[in-house]
Amino acid sequence: MSCDRIREQIADYLAGRLEDAARGKFEAHTESCAACRAEIEELSDVWKQMDDLPAPEPDPAMRRRFLEVLEAYQAGMAAGRSERPSAAAPKRSWSWTLWPARPAWQAVVAATLVIAGLVGGRYAFAPRPVAEPQNEVAQLRGQVESLRQLVALSLLQEQSPSSRLRGVNYAYQVAQPDDQVEQALLRAVNHDSNVNVRLSAVDALQKFAGSPDVRRALADAIPVQDSPLVQVAIIDLLAQLNDRDAAPVLRKAAEDARFNAAVRQRAAWALKQMEVAK
Repeated sequence: MSCDRIREQIADYLAGRLEDAARGKFEAHTESCAACRAEIEELSDVWKQMDDLPAPEPDPAMRRRFLEVLEAYQAGMAAGRSERPSAAAPKRSWSWTLWPARPAWQAVVAATLVIAGLVGGRYAFAPRPVAEPQNEVAQLRGQVESLRQLVALSLLQEQSPSSRLRGVNYAYQVAQPDDQVEQALLRAVNHDSNVNVRLSAVDALQKFAGSPDVRRALADAIPVQDSPLVQVAIIDLLAQLNDRDAAPVLRKAAEDARFNAAVRQRAAWALKQMEVAK
């Protein structure tokens, strides 16, 4: 068996997918070939390090908001079904719900999957020096990060609210979002027609809390919001960040009778929290 053939089977070997006969030939070759054996050991170490990467922990408030969004989404879906004609429509697999409706974004997602396949294939089968496995992991993580950003930006421009919710979810998973993701989330907070998308975008913007521009944009969004739920979510986030620069906006929201009573009460509470934190 040639070394090239061995490289093609390394991933299946490590995953335990080789049949007994093929596995026997594979191991017989690696016992006599130091180069292939070293490459297998290197790739095995990298996979183990990737398995040990910590999973991101969402903010506790995100779970509560997610359940609220899920409940509202399910209610909307139920209402939509009640308005549809009784004629049975062909059923689709659950995987179709993950595929964008617009052809332009289908092309983007397809290109993303192709890039991911090329990256994975190059990483799994291309010959590499044994040293510096940490650099390989860092590069792979960076490429996955870029793909997540691309998918998030694509889905946030979809017409379907459920697709835009998935886009916000991708943005929430990105470890270090760029300015484009930040601006896309702010646009969702200010202009998205769906309240659930706006609520989720507020939660996702928490990771941008270090930016004064983001905090200012969130404070400016309070008076223009038509949903008390979104206004309260923004106020809670500003109070959590102890953003005293937002105090004038919060004071106006607490005193202006045009605001919802619950919003006025929450704004007054946020101001007191900031006073206590001084």
